[in-house]
Amino acid sequence: MKKILTLVFFSLILLSCSASKSKINNAASQLDGTWELNYITGPRITFDGLYPNKKPTINFDTKEYRVSGNNSCNSYTGKLIITDNKIDFTQPMAVTKMMCLDNQGEQVYMNTLQKITSFDVTDDGKTLNFISGDIAMMRFTKKEK
Repeated sequence: MKKILTLVFFSLILLSCSASKSKINNAASQLDGTWELNYITGPRITFDGLYPNKKPTINFDTKEYRVSGNNSCNSYTGKLIITDNKIDFTQPMAVTKMMCLDNQGEQVYMNTLQKITSFDVTDDGKTLNFISGDIAMMRFTKKEK
């Protein structure tokens, strides 16, 4: 009887672990691909004023747990830290150092990214919201391949 209970206990643990892993994979898999920024909160300057030439992008590779993109001038890359719908951009990222005439938008983007704590992908899979606490800070549109 003791062996049966032990077997049942370990079976339940294994099942719960695989269920939570698939939940993580389902949430993360929604992120795969490239997204283009179309809204950012905070600055007193208009969105088009911040990004007159090129909108920032973010690209997720959930199989390799990597994130990369362009912040309107420079490219960046780093480790993707994600659990369910929680996401963490506070780890250092590698960023190129190209000279940009007006890098205010670049700074706003990178600073806001570090404040993000969770994400939400709309049901149609075309809009990604980055959230800090309960405030939507950034909104992206899925780019077609």
